[in-house]
Amino acid sequence: MEDLEQLYRCYARPVHRYLCGLCRDDGLAEELTAETFYRAVRAIGRYDGSCKLLTWLCQIAKNAYYDELRKRRRGADSEALAFLPDTVPGPAAAAEQRDELLALLRRMQTLGGTEREAVYLRVMGGLSFREIGDVLGHTETWARVTFYRAKQKLKEGWEDHEAGL
Repeated sequence: MEDLEQLYRCYARPVHRYLCGLCRDDGLAEELTAETFYRAVRAIGRYDGSCKLLTWLCQIAKNAYYDELRKRRRGADSEALAFLPDTVPGPAAAAEQRDELLALLRRMQTLGGTEREAVYLRVMGGLSFREIGDVLGHTETWARVTFYRAKQKLKEGWEDHEAGL
């Protein structure tokens, strides 16, 4: 029991930050963090140590988030409105923001898998470079360099996008 408490104390915060980056809703991230640790306790026997524990927990968290999205999409009732922000931008602004987001996401697909994951963990998950290195099985320096190089590639691609190339 003490081991489980230690596990939670050590990893709850990084998992919560990762989930906040995914869902952009602190309340939902809190619920999903609890669900993540519930699932982890149920599946601890299947953890084989082939990856870092934080990596394993983030994978469980991501799956819990996707399950929640599927559940809400199927429900399509008033609960699904929880994903909508309190202030909805006008149609023109919303369309422009969506177009920019789609362009950025398309550009991110051109990055290599580890570069894309590093950017995602840093920007969406709010993880530190040390935590990114831990999650991806590398050093903090590797995470910094990988993020910087990916950012440079995205910048170059964005400049091309802005120029209409």
